[in-house]
Amino acid sequence: MKPVLPALLISFLASHHAMAQQQQQQRWGLGLGAAVSDSVYAGEGTRVRAVPLLTYEGERFFWRGIGGGAHLLRQGGLSLDATLSARFDGIDRKDFGTAELARRGVDRALVDDRDDGLDLGLAASWRGAYGQIEVAVKGDVTSASKGYEAGLRYAYPLQFGGTRITPNAGVSHLSKKLANYYYGTLAAEAARGVPDYGPGGATVPRIGIDVFHPFAGRWAVIGNVSYRRLPDRLQDSPLVEEGKDGAASAFIGVARQF
Repeated sequence: MKPVLPALLISFLASHHAMAQQQQQQRWGLGLGAAVSDSVYAGEGTRVRAVPLLTYEGERFFWRGIGGGAHLLRQGGLSLDATLSARFDGIDRKDFGTAELARRGVDRALVDDRDDGLDLGLAASWRGAYGQIEVAVKGDVTSASKGYEAGLRYAYPLQFGGTRITPNAGVSHLSKKLANYYYGTLAAEAARGVPDYGPGGATVPRIGIDVFHPFAGRWAVIGNVSYRRLPDRLQDSPLVEEGKDGAASAFIGVARQF
């Protein structure tokens, strides 16, 4: 069973960032969460995983869950960070459904695994009275896809006592290499008889809601729900579940600051 989808992880990191902002005097955070996500791959079904929550917020370096980095610039509400994050878009061949792939004209025995990756990038954010805007670019440094992703995200936190609820919306552009690797078929697969398909670059919109609720001093409940919609060129992939036009994800966790 593979880890949670990127749409969920983006919201997860944002929730942990809110926790760090709420209690800046505590640098370390530790906890545990559970993530559930609806896979878009044919026959895989629902992905469920326990997620360890480890965070660190320093003057220069930070770590939030499955990614971290270094602050290059912090001035007022503007920040620029170098980032390093895991990409969990991969899938093992055995996790595809044989019948579901067959309906798409694919023999599962002819399909290769799709590997997870590690992305290096830059993220710039601006926070003001009207919310927060983040622009990020990151690229694979493990030679899994050799592609990159560029994203734009807007969030507006709403405070209700100690509870923070943050609706957010964003859009990600997957480069041709990235989309072809995870949603297309490989040259080696096509040579074996798998339908030759490459979606090319694709833009994926998403929406979500993050929740942060502190209790008992340094403890907090962190949760979110999110949904991303697949564009037609990704829906048409022979690796994607027939009729699947999007995917929902949810996360809930408890963490303590030290």
